[in-house]
Amino acid sequence: MPSRATHWNQVHTTKTDREVSWFEASPDVSLQMLHDAGMTADSCVLDVGGGDSRLVDALLAEGLRCVTVLDVSGAALVRARARLGGSASLPTWIEADVTGPWTTPAVDLWHDRAVFHFLAEAEDRARYKAHLLDTLSSGGSAIIATFAPDGPTACSGLPVQRYSPESLAHELGPAFELRGARAHVHTTPWGSAQSFQYSWLQRRR
Repeated sequence: MPSRATHWNQVHTTKTDREVSWFEASPDVSLQMLHDAGMTADSCVLDVGGGDSRLVDALLAEGLRCVTVLDVSGAALVRARARLGGSASLPTWIEADVTGPWTTPAVDLWHDRAVFHFLAEAEDRARYKAHLLDTLSSGGSAIIATFAPDGPTACSGLPVQRYSPESLAHELGPAFELRGARAHVHTTPWGSAQSFQYSWLQRRR
C-alpha cells in the first residue's frame, strides 16, 4: 500500500483544487467555529491537513500572524505557498504526517477538517492524540471536522471513520470537553452532498 505522502502527493499533482471533493472557496464553517472558540488576531492556530485549503488565506486576512499549516503532501503545500505569493513567508509550513514525528510551539487552536476521519488504525489515532496533547495549550480548543454518521464511508479511494460529536469526544478522551458542534452538508464541486460534523472540543485546564 502506498504511503500517505505518496497517495496525497499523487492526488495534488493530478487534480486541480476544484477537482477534489473537499474544495471550499471560503472556509466559512471553520472560521465560525474558530471564532466561537475565542479566536482573535493574537491567537496561534495550527491547521492540520491544511494542504492548499483557503483557511490560511482567511486567517492572514483577519490579521493573524501566528499560523502554522501541517500537511503530509509537499505538493499541496507548494500550491498553497504559490497562491499566497508574497504572504507565503508569514505562516510556518510543516511537511509531515500528523501521526509521524513533528513538533511546533504550543498553539491556542488546533483545526482539522477531514484528517482525523482517515485514521482507521487505533495506533494512528493514538499518535494523533499524543500530538494534540503535546501541542494544544491548557484551555485551548480543537475544531475537528469529520464525516458525520450519515456521511460517506470513503473519500479519495480511502476508507474513513464516521463520528458524531459525542463519539468523537469519547475517542479523544477525558482531557477534552465537548463545547459545541455543528452539522454541515458540504457540496462538492460536482454537486454531491456530503454530511459533516464540526466539533469544538476544549482541553481541560
